[in-house]
Amino acid sequence: MKQDSTRNTSYTVDCEDYVHVVKFNPFDSGDSCSLIAYGGNNYVVIGTCRFQEEDAEVEGMQYKTLRTFHHGIRVDAIAWSPETRLDAIPPQIRFCTAASDRKLRLFTSDLQDKNEFKTFDGHTDYINDLVFAPNEGQEIASVSDDHTCRVWDLEGNEKAHFVLRSSGMSVCWHPEEAFKLMVAEKNGTIRFYDLITQQAILSLECEQTPLMSADWCLKNTFKIGAVAGSDWLIWDITRSSYPQDKRPVHVDRARLFRWSRVNENLFATTGYPGKTTTQLLVHHLGHPQPILTGTAAVGSGLTWHRTLPLCAVGGDHKIFFWVTEM
Repeated sequence: MKQDSTRNTSYTVDCEDYVHVVKFNPFDSGDSCSLIAYGGNNYVVIGTCRFQEEDAEVEGMQYKTLRTFHHGIRVDAIAWSPETRLDAIPPQIRFCTAASDRKLRLFTSDLQDKNEFKTFDGHTDYINDLVFAPNEGQEIASVSDDHTCRVWDLEGNEKAHFVLRSSGMSVCWHPEEAFKLMVAEKNGTIRFYDLITQQAILSLECEQTPLMSADWCLKNTFKIGAVAGSDWLIWDITRSSYPQDKRPVHVDRARLFRWSRVNENLFATTGYPGKTTTQLLVHHLGHPQPILTGTAAVGSGLTWHRTLPLCAVGGDHKIFFWVTEM
């Protein structure tokens, strides 16, 4: 099941629904398998993955569905809680979704009889992204087309509310910077907010629009990446509020930007879903050209494995996985 060419996926998993969003758990859940969540038109599915790249006894990859949660509406974004533990007795799965009805839903399950969910109301337009506080997991931040970033407690109470100047596209919370929130706006501005004073403390500019996605590098807190128009852009926040590096990558328009979780020079971008295929590109800052090009039939979502240089994209009743070099 190895790659024969750059375009072929390393692995695929068949899914019971169209996959709008896919997310590896970025936190350690105390198990040798990786948790993955994917969302479709009606369901969220939680499963585990194990790859031959991390376990010689696995042939290719092993995938197992742990539980399917009825969602009743299209899933637009998923965030994992650091409180998810597979090594606890009983285990705990906790994640939050954003849906097309402008609500957040917080799910908590022991994978047996206890399956709870709470609905958070407040956003007045489409929710584009959400994230849990990375260390304790007691708060959730979300950004929306309603020009707000909101921070919620786990009961659904609004703890903070930032007014933006355009649609909020991405929100990031870094485990080493627990009192700061990064918010990326469609107008090309990325701001950092101090959660204690609830003030903006730093801003970065793309100087081009629309900014569709941004990410805060796990391995280097000074590095921010984004896609705007058809370009990717990288900032070093210690140097300038303007991009240090940028390059046109997707002919039509770029849609998502995600840093690898294992290497501060590795990142992936996707293009807009075309009529038939979505292009995935994996980039390394030391290389002038993408180091991997993949295509997925009407793909959406983009996520990196917690400990491997491996990323996944959702598609039509499938998840596609690509393994790349470090």
